[in-house]
Amino acid sequence: MNWQDFRLSTRLQLSAQLVEVIYSRIAEIDAVKNTFRLTHTLLPQTVERLTNSVIVTSTGASNRIEGNRLSDNEVELLYKSMRIKSFKTRDEQEVAGYLEVLQTVFDNYGDIPISESSILQLHKNMLAFSDKDQRHMGQYKFGSNRVEAKDQSGNIVGVIFDPTPPHLTQKEMQELIAWYGWASEAKSKHPLILIANFVFEYLAIHPFQDGNGRTSRLLTNLMLLQHGYSFASLVSHERLVEQSKADYYLALNKTQKSWKSDYEDLSAWLIYIFDIFHEQAIEALKLLESDQFEYLLSEKQMEFWQWAKKQGKFTRKIAVDALGFPPRTVEDITKKLLDMKKLERLGQGRATRYRIIE
Repeated sequence: MNWQDFRLSTRLQLSAQLVEVIYSRIAEIDAVKNTFRLTHTLLPQTVERLTNSVIVTSTGASNRIEGNRLSDNEVELLYKSMRIKSFKTRDEQEVAGYLEVLQTVFDNYGDIPISESSILQLHKNMLAFSDKDQRHMGQYKFGSNRVEAKDQSGNIVGVIFDPTPPHLTQKEMQELIAWYGWASEAKSKHPLILIANFVFEYLAIHPFQDGNGRTSRLLTNLMLLQHGYSFASLVSHERLVEQSKADYYLALNKTQKSWKSDYEDLSAWLIYIFDIFHEQAIEALKLLESDQFEYLLSEKQMEFWQWAKKQGKFTRKIAVDALGFPPRTVEDITKKLLDMKKLERLGQGRATRYRIIE
């Protein structure tokens, strides 16, 4: 196969105006990626705390896009009790599967290739707890499955487009995966453009009877992390998609209208998804801004800071007595907050007091 002249390549011959828009976004997104500050500045405990929060937020958002009714608080309670492995409702079953697979993606993205078997396995694992989906999980669709927009109650409010028929699904999925492998290795376009192109085609094919949108978002996380966009596990792109769900469906609908024609136009989808990536990167960068400095604190440092904000002035001894921390721990935390210019020292020696700097 000559992938250079394949449909998925030729439709990426973008207009000069679109290239300008997309690459201005790429420059800002890559500026966040290339600093490496997210993983090298944030404490390991903080990264873990943020990642756990993203797993909950992303799972809730990704499932609600498809009509699930669980809130983030309900998802979090489920996340904390995942050992149960028994879930009462379909909503809980769907959420539990997404929680487990997203955790796997975040923990093992370097070992999960973008391959047909991996995608089938991700889909199977995502639906592992769902009673209704046991028949078709991990298998390509057997019947028609239109792409439908749903409201918060799960009611269908419109048809986005009609995807690939079942008898052509495996062929088109194999072509998509092979093209992505070639394009990534050949670096035919910027990785974010390749990811955006892959995700749209995947959604257009709609390879599974159910769970396509959710699987596409898991794959988006996987590919972003594999290309070095570590902020994918610190800021939820699923939440951003949920917040702009009407625009998400509109971009898919507009782009599908020229799908498989001689003049495929990806501009609506590319602008939408690059806005999501850009917002995700900007939020990640804000984690390191001064007004977000709490993300730089460990759990004990955070506890100390929350306590200190409620005090007028305090001494180290008062902090030790109030918090029960060892004196050396209080000394270390105090020094860190002084260095970060969040505390002010008053007096010297035994008369030393501290107060927070607003």
